[in-house]
Amino acid sequence: MSGLFAALSSGLAWIGAIIDPLCGPAGVFRWFGSGTLLACGDAGWGDEIAYGFLVTASLAVATLPVGLIIGFFVALAKRSEEKSLRLAGNIYTTIFRGLPELLTLFIVYYGLQILVQQFLATVGYEGAVEINAFVAGMIALGVVFSAYCSEVLLSAFKAIPQGQYEAGDALGLHRGKTMRLIILPQLVRIALPGLGNLWMALLKDTALVSVVGLPDILRQTGIAARVTKHAFEFFGIACILFLVLAMVSSIVFSALERSTKRAEAGR
Repeated sequence: MSGLFAALSSGLAWIGAIIDPLCGPAGVFRWFGSGTLLACGDAGWGDEIAYGFLVTASLAVATLPVGLIIGFFVALAKRSEEKSLRLAGNIYTTIFRGLPELLTLFIVYYGLQILVQQFLATVGYEGAVEINAFVAGMIALGVVFSAYCSEVLLSAFKAIPQGQYEAGDALGLHRGKTMRLIILPQLVRIALPGLGNLWMALLKDTALVSVVGLPDILRQTGIAARVTKHAFEFFGIACILFLVLAMVSSIVFSALERSTKRAEAGR
């Protein structure tokens, strides 16, 4: 089994090296950074920054579904007829919208290690426990994203007329099927602009994980800047890479909005 995972990991690494936009066969650094500090390989910092770019993009993409799923259920709780669910949803959003993202990251990264360590100590395990920085970042950013996401989705829910639910009941659909076939398509269309803004904020917040040792864009360029004393150049590269991610995201969300509008017009 371990051999299978090792083979799968090496295969994914090989695919990543092929499609790497910075140091891959057609990468920007490989073609235009040769002979500079951005050269790929031992001659420059291109490989390290390319890896940081991959980590940042992977963290944001991995966090998005976590935040969306949690945010959806929190939004459902906040519009529930059950008072305790509404109270729990409001407490959740108040806490994670009120706490700074960096503080949330520290609580998850260090606090979760302490809790796991204490739990394992009760069952007789005395070894050291260390939470993976990527997982901690995904959890911390995910809960913050979900708190804001729930507000966007709650507003979208309120924008859908009650008659849509009644139409589902009239057709004999149970509430789950009504939600899937009637409500969710409208919910996505209404909430998409707000979710796009939250995604942009999530991309920027990924830079916070550098403080817990995750080798993202900011950490890799920061190390290169300290070693080479070329701070302006490397932090300028970090700015460009974040802007590239933002521009690609804008294009994707614009295409999604156009697609949802065409689908709505075709109904």
